Amino acid sequence: MKPEELARLATRALLYEVSVNPKPGLVDPVTSGPHPDMSVFTFIDSSLSLQPYLTICAQAGDGWVGTLPELFASLRRAGITAEREMFAATNGVNTHKGAVFSLGILAAAVAFAEKHADVSVQGVVQGMLAGLCEHDFAGVKDLPKSELTAGETLYVEHGLTGVRGEAESGYSSVFDVGLPAFKASSGTLNERLLDTLMAIVTKFTDTNLIHRAGTLAILPKAQAQAQAVLDAGGAQSEAGRVLLDQMNDDFSAQNLSLGGSADMLILTIFMALVEGDL
Repeated sequence: MKPEELARLATRALLYEVSVNPKPGLVDPVTSGPHPDMSVFTFIDSSLSLQPYLTICAQAGDGWVGTLPELFASLRRAGITAEREMFAATNGVNTHKGAVFSLGILAAAVAFAEKHADVSVQGVVQGMLAGLCEHDFAGVKDLPKSELTAGETLYVEHGLTGVRGEAESGYSSVFDVGLPAFKASSGTLNERLLDTLMAIVTKFTDTNLIHRAGTLAILPKAQAQAQAVLDAGGAQSEAGRVLLDQMNDDFSAQNLSLGGSADMLILTIFMALVEGDL
């Protein structure tokens, strides 16, 4: 697959994700949820602004001849420019910062794997990001709390590695949870993607959610709510939809966001498109 086509699929994944509704604690075409500074149109503008960057990432993976960690280093440099383009498109609103990091990695990994039959996409990601957490968190425990990012604070206080740990694992939440859930789902595409999101939420340590809530206790509660939706029959069933609407109301009332889980859904959609399952 040509890099330009991979970038188009990645952009489609961004647009598909924001179109799914109702998504608890997330922006969709019906509501902005706990994100009053965003709308579905903000996400459309952001998604389109990232397509040139995603093309660069896919081109890098397609023609790479160095080591995999060096490939990742080149993507990080491109990602800095992509973030500026995103903020310019959204008037300073952070819509897709997590996706810039993760979707760029995956686009490059898919392109690289397509040229090297002896490796899997997940294996390429793991090779690119080996030692990432050790590198990025080195010395953060010695910094004043006022200088720490939200992710660094959760690492120092609770040992949570967030998106870095997820990435270093080869995005296990995508390959071991999201994709199998999507392939096993049924119903309309919107219902299938809602159920896939709920499946991701049941297993994923969403540090965005924890940061918003200010407590680790929110994680098992959210996971239990998502599992209850699935146990009731998912988004296809009347009972599942009632629970999903209640979860949506709860998250909006408590100003909670599932931003990390949404990023995993984007990656899942991208891989489903790449593999021809969507």
